[in-house]
Formats: sequence, C-alpha cells, structure tokens
Amino acid sequence: MENSRRGFLRSSLYGAGFLALRSLATGIPVSILANPHSARADVPAACGPSPQYLILATSGSGDPLNANVPGTYEDAGVYHSADPLMASTAMTFGTRSLRAALPWTQLSPSILARTSFFHHGTYTNGHGDAPKVNRLMGAVKRQEMLVSLIAKSNAACMQTVQQQPAVLSRNLITFAGSVLPTLSPPNLQAVLAAPTGPLAQLQMLRDQDVNKLNDLFKSTGNAAQRAILDKYALSQTEARSLSQQLLSDLSAIKGTSRQDQNIAAAVLIKMNVTPVVVMNYSFGGDNHGDTGLVGEAKETIASTLAITDLIARLSQPAYNLQDKVTIAFQNVFGRTLKMDSHSGNADGRNHNATHHCSVFIGAGFKRSVIGGIELNSSGNDYRATGFDATTGSISDSGDVPYEQTLGAAGKTLGAACGVLATVLDDQITLGKIVPAALA
Repeated sequence: MENSRRGFLRSSLYGAGFLALRSLATGIPVSILANPHSARADVPAACGPSPQYLILATSGSGDPLNANVPGTYEDAGVYHSADPLMASTAMTFGTRSLRAALPWTQLSPSILARTSFFHHGTYTNGHGDAPKVNRLMGAVKRQEMLVSLIAKSNAACMQTVQQQPAVLSRNLITFAGSVLPTLSPPNLQAVLAAPTGPLAQLQMLRDQDVNKLNDLFKSTGNAAQRAILDKYALSQTEARSLSQQLLSDLSAIKGTSRQDQNIAAAVLIKMNVTPVVVMNYSFGGDNHGDTGLVGEAKETIASTLAITDLIARLSQPAYNLQDKVTIAFQNVFGRTLKMDSHSGNADGRNHNATHHCSVFIGAGFKRSVIGGIELNSSGNDYRATGFDATTGSISDSGDVPYEQTLGAAGKTLGAACGVLATVLDDQITLGKIVPAALA
C-alpha cells in the first residue's frame, strides 16, 4: 500500500517525463522541454494577463473567522473575546474607519496593502455543505468547484504538470466530478526529500537538459530558440542553491500543522505542480462551548501568525513567489455574533448561515473591506449586507444584493487569480466582479 501511494504521488507530482522536475532544475518552461522545436514566448489567447497560483484554506468546521475581522466590531451588540491579545483595534480602509481584533491589525503593512475582507453569506449552516459552498451553492456551472474552475482556467497558462488542485488537508475537493486525494505534508516530504529522491538530483537534471537543449539549438534551432537558454536557464550554482533550499524546507515538516502545510504548499507551487493548493487553517473551529472564547482567541492568533509565515516562505529568494500567489480563507459558514443567538451565553458561538467573511490576500487585491453586517429581520443576530461593487460600501439597494454576495466573492477571487471576466461571467451564474476589492 505504501509503495502504491508513493507511486501515485510521484506520477501526480512529476508528470510524464518528469517535466516538472526538469523545469524546476533548469528554469525552462515545461512547454519548451516537452517540445523544444515549437518553443514560443507568446501567451495563449485564453489566458489573462497575470495568472496567479491560488492557496485556499477552507474548512467544514464553520470557523469564527467572521467574528474578528474589520466590519464586525462597529456594533455594540457583537460580543468578542476579553483577551487583551484580541483587543478591539482601529484600522483605516480608504475613507472607512473600522475596528478589528488586534492580530489582524498586526499583519505587516505590506500584507495589509493587498488584503481584502469580503463580507458575504453562505446560505447554509450545515457542516456537510462545505462542498456546496465551494461550488458557490450551485452558482458554478456543471457543479464544479470554484477552485477547480480556477485551476482549469490557469493550468495551461501556467504550464503546470496537472490541472487538478493539490489537497493537503482533509477537505472534500472535487474536480470534474471526481474526489481528489489528500497529499499530506509528511507524504510529500517522504517522496521529495529522500536521500536518493528527485530534489537531491536537481543539479544533475539541470546539466542533462541544458546540455541537450544547447546541442539541439546549436545544430537545428533558429535565433529565437538559441536565445531561450540565455533567457531561462538556471546556472549550476542556482540549481544547487534551489535544491538545498527546498530540501532544507521539507526537512522541517513534522506533521500537518499550519506551518507544515505552508512548506508543502510553497514547494508544490515552486515545482509548478498545480495552479491551486487547498489546505486548512483553524480560526476557532466549531466552537459552541468555547469558554471565554479562549480557543477562538488562540486559533485566531496562531492563524494570523501563520499567514505571515506563509508569505515569508513565498518571498524567499529561492522561491520569489510573493507576487505570483493569491491566498484565500473561506469556510462553510460563519458563527453567530450576538449572544441572543447563543442562548444568551458568551462562551462560544452557534452556526451562522447569513454572515461569513472571506479574507483574500495577493497582488490582485487592495486594502479593502467589502460590505458589512446589519441586524437580521428577527433582530436576534447579524447578517451580511448587500453592497455597492464600485465602492464596497454597505447598501442593501446596491448592485450586489445579499443573495449574490457569495457569487460575487467567487467571481472576484477568480478575477484576482487572472481568470478572464468572460470566463467567470459564463461559468458563474450569480454575482459580479467587485472592482472595490481589486488592485
């Protein structure tokens, strides 16, 4: 069984002809290695101008992520942790002065400059509906998941080994109707970082392919093809340094923690295996009986620190991915914000189908808060509002009504990842791209 699993991992990670490893080793795009004589530099017509890799952290637990972000501290009826490390802290977003839990305000200015807090509904309070929310509650055509739509759209543009997302945690993710396997960080470490494994052979692979292409282009190539090696090829020193960096990072994997998932995601993207990596961060989990909201505070602090760790990993010189990866946090539903919806008890939160807040971070986003909250019709809790797509301001009469906020969040994430607007409008039936969130 173990040999079979490792065989599957090798085939899914490396692709036919070990093209991903060879591309990693040389710096030369997969398309050129696969067919050197047809090498070309132009971008396929179906590609957006700046396709992005996507790291999605999602969960069926229904985290209280929504309870501590900007936009849920403005109403006195919302209750929060009394922990000083979660203190209500001022933040400014354009002309909006808002408050949030301290950990969100402590993200670096460079991260917050490209972070959008997107308030919306998910229209369900059932844990088992996580796959439905990932399909935008049926708004994506053919029951496809948003991540799979983004992966399909960007795979050819980014020349990844596979179209399918890579799943690092226990999330039920489908692609074209098939459930994707979980590739845990320890399994990836075992395959990639073995003493005789592929990363240890990176420099040898580099020399083999660069020499082969050099001989080929010298004898039969045109001027443009002969210039390819100058444009793309890594030096031996660069290949050796990259190999050492990836092996060092993989050796730090101890299990399936946030940091372990961060390492695995960064390595998979650097190897150009997939356009999308799916994992899980907890912001407090299913916290019905969370005395004093202690778990919520602990997990929120840990996850915001892990965001900083992830972006630092992507920004290492050997990776240089900080402007090429979008990060998203989105769960099956949010949690209740008013004590009346938790039997008047501040020790925990119940499920909230009407308010969640996704957090989007990447070069395609700007510092923004989209929408917000208001009391629901019964007055016992809060729901997401509609909003104006141009400004992001709260408006139930705006061009994005509450019923379309989830679809709008999905379309906007797709647009930030470089998926063409024509594709998004054709494949997602509700909502619209929200310019107020985009850089």
